[in-house]
Formats: sequence, structure tokens, C-alpha cells
Amino acid sequence: MTLVWKLLRQHISIPQFAGFFFANLFGMLIVLLGFQFYQDVVPMFTAEDSFMKNDFLIVNKKIGTASTISGRSNTFSNAEIDDFGCQPFVGRIGWFTATAYKADANMSVNGTSVLNNGEINFESIPDVFVDAKKSNWKYRPGDTTVPIILPRIYLTMYNFGFAQSHSLPKISEGLVGMIDFRIFVHGHNKEGRFNGKVIGFSNRLSSILVPQAFMDWSNATYSQGETHEPTRLIMQINNPGDRRFTTYLDRKGYEIENDKLNAEKTTYFLRMMITMVMLVGLVISALSFYMLMLSIYLLVQKNSGKLENLLLIGYKPTEVARPYQLLTIGLNFAVFLMALTILFFVRQVYMDIIEALFPDIEDGSMLPALAVGVALFFLVSLSNLAIIRNKIVRIWKRKE
Repeated sequence: MTLVWKLLRQHISIPQFAGFFFANLFGMLIVLLGFQFYQDVVPMFTAEDSFMKNDFLIVNKKIGTASTISGRSNTFSNAEIDDFGCQPFVGRIGWFTATAYKADANMSVNGTSVLNNGEINFESIPDVFVDAKKSNWKYRPGDTTVPIILPRIYLTMYNFGFAQSHSLPKISEGLVGMIDFRIFVHGHNKEGRFNGKVIGFSNRLSSILVPQAFMDWSNATYSQGETHEPTRLIMQINNPGDRRFTTYLDRKGYEIENDKLNAEKTTYFLRMMITMVMLVGLVISALSFYMLMLSIYLLVQKNSGKLENLLLIGYKPTEVARPYQLLTIGLNFAVFLMALTILFFVRQVYMDIIEALFPDIEDGSMLPALAVGVALFFLVSLSNLAIIRNKIVRIWKRKE
């Protein structure tokens, strides 16, 4: 073994092995980073909404240039709602009710004002469509506390913008008690003040949601009996893939608010892009593998005469091949450790951004990338061992 090591050291090319090391490092890092990034990011698009079930669809009218010219309204009449509700593919149907008065709000976190006397929009839907505990989602006329559900964009803007610039704590759904939300309503020569109790956030809302009981009471109290036809419907569809449903929507000029569809499209394109990036990494790794084997072949070729002598004096092919095999395994293992180390620090950077945007997202782990890295390490190392041994065996058989 000592003689073989001495022969090996005489012809080692540091630049060649350094080239292999960095090329293989770059390729493996691309593969691991792409795989880990996909595992960390996909939950942002596939997570279910906390307060609105995924089988509830929101429908509105298509409003385009032609509709604008023709003067088509974007509201639903009672006849249109009844017609929709009579369809066999519709289970339950409701609509969004908007306020008929003006409302302002102050929002603060830990005593720091975030929203100061800003005009806001309230909406409500029938309680059956809100997936919240009845004890948390109720209102009695005369109560000064109103449960509310905020659009998740409020949370994102606060955590990613306001909290960072003002050194305030970030908020997750488990810390909604930190939010102080005060509501001021006025209309019909009356004013009212309420405390908004934030019970959570929804990524399917574009306005603040309040209980239907509060909406009915406040509209009757602070408006002059004005009623507005709804612009959006919410419904439960027995089978979203029913062709009759899509045909009905096209015929009526309706469309689904495609937040879920957009998430699926985003996930698909993200998966496609990550796959392409990982393929590039695999190609780079394959080229570096070829570079390493070429370097080993050159080493063996330069020492072929001396290796033949070692085999002739009694050394076994496995003993002669072992130093070359250990060299490649050591290089592969160093690449594996370096790639995981870099991935760890890179992941910390992008996870800080993700957690600021989605505080409730699970932190996850690096186990998926670790598993892929271990698989690549063993695959490449076993291939190296087999190729080197076969090369030495051919030299040994040539002298028999």
C-alpha cells in the first residue's frame, strides 16, 4: 500500500483535481438547492385556507371591453342567483354582502400605529361558508366587539415591510392577539365605534370579513335602507370537474376567482423550472465525473509499468486499486459536505424571506436535500470504485 501511495503522489495533478472538485461542487449544489428550494416553497402555494374550505368557489361576472361598452353590470340580480342555485351541480350558494355606509379603522401592533384612520371595506358571507368556531364567529346587536378575518395580504405587508422597517415583532396566526383593531362607522346621521377582534387571516379574501349578523345589523342601523346587489357569489359545487358547470359559466359569462387555479399553475411552472435547473446540475455533475475519471485514467496510465510490477510481485488488484478509490471517495465526500454547508447558509437567507411573507409556514428541514445528496454520493462513488477496479484488473490480466 505504501509503495502504491508513493507512486500515486508522483503524478497527481493538483489543477485537474481542483477542477473536478469545483465542477462537481457546483453541479451537486445546483441539484440539492433546486430540490430543497422546491420542498420549502411549494407549501406556500398548496396550503389550505384556514377559514374557507377549498371546495367553496367564488364566482363573479366577466367584465371586459365588450361588456363595458354594452353597459353590462357586474352585479348579480336575484333572478340570476336563483337560476344559479337551481342548477344540479350546485350544493349551497350564498353571496358577498357589502357595507352601505362608510367605515374607517385604526390598526396598531404593540402600541405602534400601522393603519391610521384609513377607509376600509367590509364584506360578509353566510356563516355556513366560514370554517371557524361558532364561539369565535358570532355577533349580537349591541356588542362593541366584532370578530373579523383579515386578508392575508395585510399580514404579508406588515411582516415584510412595516415590521422590518420599524423593528416590530412579526405576526403569525398564533399571535393575532397582538393586533389592536378599532373600527369607526358613520352613516344615516349616526356613528359607532367597535373593537375588531382579529381571529385569523385568509388568502382568498380581498376585503375584511365580518359576521353576517353584524353586517345585517350595521347596514340597517347606519344606512338609509340602501341595498346593493352582490358582485360575487360563493358556492359549494358537488363536482368542480362537472362539464355542465364549466359550460354554464361560459354560457352565462361568469368566471371563477382563480386564486386556487393560479396557485396550481404557479406550482406547475415552479416544478418545471426546478426540474430544468436540476437537470443542468446533473449534467455538470456528469461532466465533472468524466473529468475525475479522465484524471484517474491518466494517473494509472503514467504508472502502468510500475503497477504491473506490483501486480507481478504479488499485490492483488484490489490492493493496487484501493489508493485511487480512496482518493475519489475522499474528493466526493468533501464535495458532499461542502455542498451541504453552502446549502445550509443559502437556505437560511431565503427562508427568512419566506417566513416574513408566510409566518405560519412550517420551517421544514434539510432531510430531503440530505437524502438526495447521500444518494448522489453513493451513486457516484460506487461508479468510481467499479471503473477504477476494472481498469486495474485489465492491467493485471494483460500480464497474465
